[in-house]
Amino acid sequence: MAILKPFKGLRPPKEIARELASRPYDVLNSEEAREEAKGNPYSLLHIIKPEIDLPADMDVHAPPVYDKAKENFDLFRKNGWLKPDAKDNLYIYAQTMNGKTQYGIVGCAGVTDYMDGIIKKHELTRKDKEEDRMKHVRITNANMEPVFFTYPAVSAIDEIVAKFVGSNSPVYDFTSVDGIGHHFWVIEDDTIISAITGLFAKVPATYVADGHHRTAAAALVGNEKKNRNPSHKGDEEYNYFLAVHFPDNQLSIIDYNRVVKDLNGLSKDQLFENLGKVFMIEEKGREIYKPVKLHNFSMYLEGIWYSLTAKPGTYNDSDPIGVLDVTILSKLVLDEILDIKDLRTSNRIDFVGGIRGLGELKKRVDSGEVKAAFALYPVSMKQLINIADSGNIMPPKTTWFEPKLRSGLVVHILD
Repeated sequence: MAILKPFKGLRPPKEIARELASRPYDVLNSEEAREEAKGNPYSLLHIIKPEIDLPADMDVHAPPVYDKAKENFDLFRKNGWLKPDAKDNLYIYAQTMNGKTQYGIVGCAGVTDYMDGIIKKHELTRKDKEEDRMKHVRITNANMEPVFFTYPAVSAIDEIVAKFVGSNSPVYDFTSVDGIGHHFWVIEDDTIISAITGLFAKVPATYVADGHHRTAAAALVGNEKKNRNPSHKGDEEYNYFLAVHFPDNQLSIIDYNRVVKDLNGLSKDQLFENLGKVFMIEEKGREIYKPVKLHNFSMYLEGIWYSLTAKPGTYNDSDPIGVLDVTILSKLVLDEILDIKDLRTSNRIDFVGGIRGLGELKKRVDSGEVKAAFALYPVSMKQLINIADSGNIMPPKTTWFEPKLRSGLVVHILD
């Protein structure tokens, strides 16, 4: 059963919370981070993207970069920009986007849960990215950024959360520059904390929604500390890491689309001849066409949108991976027609999160940067959970969750 542990968080004073909270480290590059933090000494980007305070030509994985992360973290604490709470608490972090609010419980997940498979994942991780975040956790001795988890909704937990937020004002309540509302409460009442953690202890599993590399890094560093401590007891703070847990019925996954830089030497007629063997094709004209159901795709090529519907028999609805539209597109189009074999390494393909809209696909094709674009119907939460439960792994760039968690509203120290 899943662990949810209260902890003594480090948090910013209310007056600077909006300025300190930042986008996650992995959604912007160094140049974007440097620009975003310009003129803002409070931004957490100074800690999670510390290269912004070093020469621009420095290798982002060089030792001075990690040293700078620790230096900046120490400075934030010294300046009182991150201050410890008086006791172990749980927290509620809610986000509002397009009029919809989702409520997550902020608490520590268990390293043993990750090692034992109670925390389930649906994506592969890359060792180089794991090691980067592991170095960051080691040198700061903290989980600076939360990971984004989901769990099968429990109505009794939902009721406690709803009652609490309905009768208490948030300690932070602001709208970020991207228009997302962020609302944060501190649960100090031990009776409420016990009620939530007791109910959560009956949850059979939790699922990584976003942040697979951060999750792996946090758990692996915790396990390292355990193995290096001859006096390990099991209740040390390094046995836990920072996570926000959202009930699955409040989340939705948006589409994650593909653009290709060439047609593998095929003419337009040859491409359509090949596509016609496995798809029913319908021309949709110049107006943007969005897929309307599973196994329906849209393609944009030479200024025209097309509907592609996979023909029966070209996919396996009883296979949790084979039924995914990313699998169908990868197999029938990217691999067999366009000869793009490895989505992780090929420089002939790129991925565009649905948050950018299908207009971004049109823009990139019209500019000549890419030759064609493919839009997919989004994966469902049920599909994600089924795949994670079966021990399978989704193809690369399958899920895109919005809104993204802001980093810095609470930090977890490992001692």
